[in-house]
Amino acid sequence: MLLQAKALLKSFGGLMAVYDVDLQVNTNEIVSIIGPNGAGKSTVFNLITGHIPLDKGTIFFKDKEITRLAPHEISRLGIGRSFQKLNIFPRLSTFQNVQVALFSATGLNRSLFSSAKKLLTEKVQDILESVGLADKAERPGGLLAHGDQKRLEIGIALALNPELLLLDEPTQGMSAAETAQTTELIHRLSKERGIGLALVEHDMKVVFSISDKIYVMHQGMIIFCGTPEEVRRNEEVQRVYLGKDKNSAAQS
Repeated sequence: MLLQAKALLKSFGGLMAVYDVDLQVNTNEIVSIIGPNGAGKSTVFNLITGHIPLDKGTIFFKDKEITRLAPHEISRLGIGRSFQKLNIFPRLSTFQNVQVALFSATGLNRSLFSSAKKLLTEKVQDILESVGLADKAERPGGLLAHGDQKRLEIGIALALNPELLLLDEPTQGMSAAETAQTTELIHRLSKERGIGLALVEHDMKVVFSISDKIYVMHQGMIIFCGTPEEVRRNEEVQRVYLGKDKNSAAQS
């Protein structure tokens, strides 16, 4: 098992944001977390990556407990992350965005010998090809189309050579064509690179098309976990999230 989170609990003042959440992700597996706005989905990601401290619970990555580690320590162990809000350098080129991430990941800097720089250049090119941005390498990140910026953020996360990649709303704000490209990218990354992927996503077409397993959250709790087909058939999920309760069905 790649990631195992047990009994996660987090409150903010009187608000219970995450309550008794268990989550598992395996290598080569795509796991989605869905639920209404405010269900606690992004908070779970923040707890896993150390951006928010847990109140209770434990998190294991490759059998190593990471519950109290800092975000940079968790990242170095092999967990990559993208965010709902874009997290790129808009004035740097697409190439430089990934190159900076590689320098950070490897502990190298710009005073390196040229042979080492060439090695990183090859790695940058490989990542840009993986995310479909090789032809936009010299374009400033801030001038890329929205879908390309989101894929650039995935490329930056890949620079850390993750074994687990957490994607928070990877298709948010995309056109239908951009969404299709990103969906294909997510599926390909899982299979070609052999990594585990967990995503928070509102686009149900994306979720049901690529997920091996889906967790459904409501009011900070996991109310169901299963395959896409099992989630579709579950009455409680239909009632609280998919909008297919008996009343709406009768009126349709």
